[in-house]
Parts: sequence; structure tokens; C-alpha cells
Amino acid sequence: MARLNGGIIGKKNTTSFGKNTVTSRTSSTPSAVTTQPGTRLVDTLVVAGGGGGGSTSGGSGGGGGAGGVRAFSSQSVCGNTALGAVVVGAGGSAQADGNNSSIVIGGTTYTSEGGGKGARSQACFANAGTGGSGGGGQGYTAPAPSGSKTGAAGNTPPTTPPQGNAGGDGVHSCSSGSAQAGAGGGGASAVGADAAQPSGTNSNAGAGGAGVASTITGSSVTYGGGGGGGKRMAPGCAAAGGAGGGGQGGLGAPSPSPRQAGAGCANTGGGGGGAGIEPSNGGAGGSGIVVVKELNKASGVWNLRSQLSQLNQGLWPKLVFALDYLVVAGGGSGGGSKAGGGGAGGYRTSGFGPSPLQGSSLSLGPGDYTITVGGGGAGESTPPAVQGNSGSNSIFSTITSAGGGGGGSGADPGIVALAGGSGGGGGGTGDGGNGAAGNTPPVSPAQGSAGGNGNAGGQAGGGGGGGATAAGANANNSAGGNGGAGAPNLILGPDTSYSGGGGGSHESGSQGSGGAGGGGAGAKNPGTAGSGTANTGGGGGGSQNVDSGAGGSGIVVVRGPSAVAFAGTPCCAFTASTHPGGDKIAKFTASGTLTVSAA
Repeated sequence: MARLNGGIIGKKNTTSFGKNTVTSRTSSTPSAVTTQPGTRLVDTLVVAGGGGGGSTSGGSGGGGGAGGVRAFSSQSVCGNTALGAVVVGAGGSAQADGNNSSIVIGGTTYTSEGGGKGARSQACFANAGTGGSGGGGQGYTAPAPSGSKTGAAGNTPPTTPPQGNAGGDGVHSCSSGSAQAGAGGGGASAVGADAAQPSGTNSNAGAGGAGVASTITGSSVTYGGGGGGGKRMAPGCAAAGGAGGGGQGGLGAPSPSPRQAGAGCANTGGGGGGAGIEPSNGGAGGSGIVVVKELNKASGVWNLRSQLSQLNQGLWPKLVFALDYLVVAGGGSGGGSKAGGGGAGGYRTSGFGPSPLQGSSLSLGPGDYTITVGGGGAGESTPPAVQGNSGSNSIFSTITSAGGGGGGSGADPGIVALAGGSGGGGGGTGDGGNGAAGNTPPVSPAQGSAGGNGNAGGQAGGGGGGGATAAGANANNSAGGNGGAGAPNLILGPDTSYSGGGGGSHESGSQGSGGAGGGGAGAKNPGTAGSGTANTGGGGGGSQNVDSGAGGSGIVVVRGPSAVAFAGTPCCAFTASTHPGGDKIAKFTASGTLTVSAA
């Protein structure tokens, strides 16, 4: 639009938001997507082809699993540049898995897995297939191959967040054909429903799992619904496909209105419905789709009135960055006297840790963000009949990691271990003290593990504190429990482990070792308990009539694309660096403030 500028820079100035171009690929040709000259960031949706529904020559086929659905935010790209190859997965035919979809951006291939096929009933039984979402199990006369009525796993291979869910289980019956029913295929946001058997002579087929909605195209569209299970005979119902393009299950005779299994909808990744009519094929899975949305900023010189008007209407473009993180809380200290080790500080990460522990990156715009780095729990001095101290929480934006729980004491059965990011180990009481729970409060993926149990009896020892990837070990007559292992992380470049649990003490045998990732060793009589390593969140070792080991302090690391700039205060706690690949890294070893801006 043209604005008069009162002669300041000329008569007119052309202003524009640029065009946030959305490109949808529904086939693999042409494969390339070329960005606009001003594009620096894109959002991407990758949906794979859905699995075909299970066929039948008697009985009920399982619904096909939906194609995997994965969304990627604020990926860095260069303007006026062709992105890499785009592959759009076709839906599977009856009794066939769906095909993968993918796109290459910046040399990295982003793939969603095709949905798994539904299980086939009777002649040539076939198990349901795994995939982005898993296929549903079939229903027939028992005995049939046991695996064929079981739904298959989704999110295979595993991604974080998950790209899909498992299929449901079918119902087998010798008594009545109306009791034979197939299960729903898994969907992007929900598992496929099991076939239900309210009575011995009747069953209802399971519905397909629901898909997930996306607004990347400008309107809300649901993708990745699982196919509904088939139903051999009335009474009872066939099943609906899951929201997001799942095909309905077939319904056999006798019935007023037998129906064929429905196909998954095109370009949704929906699974095909399972067959019910005998003989009949299951419905084909729906094809996938790949969508790229370019995130462009406003251009030109805007007068203040025009800019404020757009801001008030919520129309001014917002710059956001996809930021990965490592947030580790302070570890708990060990307890005193025949004591358990301290639990490790909670461990939460995206992008660079072990895949089962990876959460989603954060989409954040420019601004100041408070960083809290939790301190480790203080060690306890003699007299030793004390409970260990829990570590403090670490926080970045919406991500909070809980401090590790303090270890329990064996001098008094009432001095119990404490729950936390990872739980403290139990003390060696007369009855044996139990280790405390980890992942407290609960988050997904889990931030830590439980502590081990103390050893009861004459040779008392404390259990090991829990770690990020493993529970603390139980103590026995000859040794204190080892601290649970922590987790490696590559966010800083070098492979470093964090959040190892503290080892338990022992009154006469060997002390428990600290878990990999900064956990301190337990004490032996006589001996000294080790403290958790600073800025690892390691738990402190349990005491044996000496001071207990302190928990290690936590750490917060943020990593973003080359388009972002990081600054922070105070300078004694903050370090900024650039990875050889171009990513920017901000590391905090104590609490401070992170400033995010465009580079």
C-alpha cells in the first residue's frame, strides 16, 4: 500500500508484509520448492501415506494406521533458493503399508513414516503393520494366530514428539460370527480403539484413532486419522474412521445395509477401513502431503500510525525462532548415616539428547527471558541422622526441571528419601528404607527416575539416587546402591552427560558409585561421601557417620539457528558461542537473563 510521507523521504512509500507463501505438494513431481528472495524461516508439515485396511474372506479386518504427521517450526533457509527433494507418500492399497513422505531442508531430510496396514482375517492371516501409526487387529474364530488380533505399534521409528499411535486389538470368538470384530488403526493424536464385546455373542468394531489439526495452510485442517475396524455380522456396529481422513470400517451380512470398507481421504494420510463383507478388500489408505509456509517480515518504511493499526488488529508479523534447550536442575544431597544417595536434578531437553527424552523445541520471539539455574542441595554435617536436602528447580520459559530429591537416613525409619526430578535413595533402616519417586511433578518425556531401596538387616546400606535414564540401584549386604545413570547431550558440541544419581553408603561393605553424569560416590565406614559435580545436576553421595555429599548445581543451555542473536547477564554466568555449523549457543551456569534478537 502507498503512504504519503509529507516530503520526508519522497511523496510515496510502498509498504508490505511480504507474502507468507504457502506451498502444498500433493505429489512428488515437481519436487523442489523455491523460496522467495526475502524468506529466512519456514514452517513445514510432513504427512505420510496411510496404511490400507485389513482384508477378509471371513471375519473382520483391522483398520489401517494413519501416516505419520510431523510439524517443524521456524527452520532456517536462504531466500530465492530451491529446497531439497520433496517426496509425497502414496496410501497403501488393501493389506499394504503406506509410504513415507519427506522433504530436504538445509541438507537435512525430514521424514514421516507411512501408516501400518490393518490385520487380515481368515485365509492367510496377516498381522497388523507398524508405522507412523500402527494398524488395528482383526477379529475371527479363535484360535487364530495370536498376534493377528493385536494392534501394531505406532511412532515407528520413534520421533519426539511422536508422529502417531498404536492400533487397537480385535475380538475373536468361537461362539458367534457377530462377536467377531476388527479394531481401529492408530491416529496421529490417539490410539485406535479396541473392538468391544459387551456380550458373548455380539461385538462392536473399534473406531480409528483421531488425527491432529494444523493451521499451516491458513485454515484448520485435520490430518492423520486411523481407519475404522470392520464388523463381520449384525447386530453390532462397524466403526467410523478417525477425524483426519480415516476410512470407515466395512459391515458384512446379514444386515439391512452391508457396506464396503472406506478409503482414507486423499492428502490427509488417513488409514483405510477394515473389511467386513466376505470376501472383501480393506479400504486403501489416503495419500500424504508436504506443506511449506514461508515466514516473511514486513518490508518498506511504515509510518507509526499504520504500524500501530496493524499491531492493534493482531496483524503485524511476529518473528519467532525455534530454540532447542537443555534445562538441568540442581541435584539432591545424600542423607546421613547408613544413608541413600541424592537424586539427580531433573533433565529436560530438545534436539540433542537421547531420543526417548527429547521434548519439542520452543517457538519464541525476540525479548528478554529469565533464566533460573537451580543450586544443588547442601550437604549435611554430623551428627548424621539427617535427611538429605533437595536441589532447586531450573527454569527457561515454559520448561521447568525439578530439583533432585534428598537421600534418606538409616538412623531413623522416619527419615525417608525425598521425591524430585529424580528421587533420593532410601536409607538402610531396620526395615529397609524405600527409594523415592522420580519425575515429580510428572512431565513427558520423564525428567528422571526413582531412587533405589536401602538394605535392611545387620549390614545396612543406602540405595543409590535416581538418574535421568536409570533408577538408583538397591543396596545389599555387601554394597551400597550405585547412583542411576544420567543422560548424554550434544547441545554444546562435546558429548557431555548430566543428571547422574548419588551413590549410597554402606557400614561395612563397598560404597555405591555415583551415576555417570556428575553423581557423587557414597561413603564407606570410614570414608567421605562425594559431592555431585557442579553444573551437571549430579546427586550427592550418602553419608556413613561423616558429612554427606552436596548435590551438583544445574545448568541451562539454549541453542538456535544462525538467524538468532543471544546476549545475557550477568557476564559471570553467561557464555555465548557459535557452533561450527552456524547455530548460536547460550550457556548459563547461574541464574540470569537471556536476550533473544534477530542476528
